[in-house]
Amino acid sequence: MLLWVGLGNPEPGMARNRHNIGFMALDVIAARHRFSPWRSRFKGLIAEGDIGGEKILALKPMTYMNASGEAVQPAAAFYKLPPEAITTFHDELDLVPGKMRVKFDGGAAGHNGLRSMDRQLGSSDYWRVRLGIGHPGAKELVLPYVLGNFSKDDVAWLVPLLDAVADAAPLLAAGKAPDFMTRVALLTHPV
Repeated sequence: MLLWVGLGNPEPGMARNRHNIGFMALDVIAARHRFSPWRSRFKGLIAEGDIGGEKILALKPMTYMNASGEAVQPAAAFYKLPPEAITTFHDELDLVPGKMRVKFDGGAAGHNGLRSMDRQLGSSDYWRVRLGIGHPGAKELVLPYVLGNFSKDDVAWLVPLLDAVADAAPLLAAGKAPDFMTRVALLTHPV
């Protein structure tokens, strides 16, 4: 079993925020791969499904971004999953909008959701699907930017990115991160 965690904030008014791209990614994956309906558990919403023969537990923490680990840790503990069985989908300021990278381990790079997971899990040895949202240009603009909604212009890259992540998800479930990244890149930027 794998635990896939989408990071975001639970307020309905924040649903279209850039910070919620992790929730958006899991929603598209769960719909595309016909996961069970979302239900409350582990201080979050969970849905279960199968992708490429691998059982996936999708989790959207309802604890707010800064306390995401408070939902992830009990889910991982309940299913006795090591950190390396966890993949988190999150917004990434350091990638241009529409770009995606997968990384194993590493620092939180100022991302409070990752920082909370590191603290609660006692480890940073998990996978990260970094979904590029771009940077507003100045440090003081970051908070209003990530808590701002995607613009109408963003839809041109956002929808294809989320669709590509869902379409390529079997490669991620199979542990083929480089192939997953290549497939997403080809789907979002066809030659």
